[in-house]
Amino acid sequence: MKRRHFLRNTALAAGSLSLLSKSSFASWLAEPAYQFKPLRNNVGIFAEQGGTIAWLSNKEGIAVVDAEFPEPATHLIAELKKQSEKPFEWLINTHHHGDHTGGNISFKGIAQHVAAHANSLTNQKNTAVQQKKEDQQLYPDTTYTTKWKAKVGDESIQAHYFGAGHTNGDSFIHFEHANIVHTGDLVFNRRYPYIDRTAGASVKSWVQVLAKAQKEFNKDTLFVFGHAFDPEKVTGTIADLKAMQNYMERLIDFVGGAIKAGKTKEEILTAKAIPGVTEWQGDGIERSLTAAYEELSA
Repeated sequence: MKRRHFLRNTALAAGSLSLLSKSSFASWLAEPAYQFKPLRNNVGIFAEQGGTIAWLSNKEGIAVVDAEFPEPATHLIAELKKQSEKPFEWLINTHHHGDHTGGNISFKGIAQHVAAHANSLTNQKNTAVQQKKEDQQLYPDTTYTTKWKAKVGDESIQAHYFGAGHTNGDSFIHFEHANIVHTGDLVFNRRYPYIDRTAGASVKSWVQVLAKAQKEFNKDTLFVFGHAFDPEKVTGTIADLKAMQNYMERLIDFVGGAIKAGKTKEEILTAKAIPGVTEWQGDGIERSLTAAYEELSA
């Protein structure tokens, strides 16, 4: 991950690698530039390039949530094959964006089934046609509209669709026995989010989606986020969902108030911060402001 690359570069600059033997130095540099980490009850995460992946590997089979891009997906598949010879029963997409479904193609002939919300499938197909990448897709063969459920060994996996948010096809994927939920991009942990209005996103509905999720899950639920400002913080608690909801609410209040005050889109986009929001960082505040302006002024 980025932090590992930073540490390596820092060590080189400081000359501290002289403290390492040649064999340990070679071993250090050979470490994979991705994170493969167990969490609990046979569920873990993988992160390399793109949206965070969640995986399940138990005595009966393997399930994966999201697929990043083709090369990272092959790294994940290799790691999971080291863990088990059981079949890859399910690949589940939280939504259609390429950093979550681009790696689907690496599961062709490996995953028995691919599942996603019906709108996610539509969006994936439309995007592939627009980008002329239809030959690079592995599309879901199983879709749903509100809920979907499957069992892999002793684990029950349930998808929940609560409405439009980041797109119109985002789902929460709940490993019920482990009580781990992949939020997809419905949570950007302390990082300015991408709001894809071309795929049906809604800032107002997003608030309600996060509120419904907080009622569905509980204080013991461990959440896996699609993205985070700090790459080490792609997991968290229900408090992080509340913080994301607060971000969306403050965004709506700020942009809505500015529109009522007669400010133009250009004036609104000059804002460098959103009042009441202190933790969100990174590039991309303009994306939030633009999406909110377009929705609220429509």
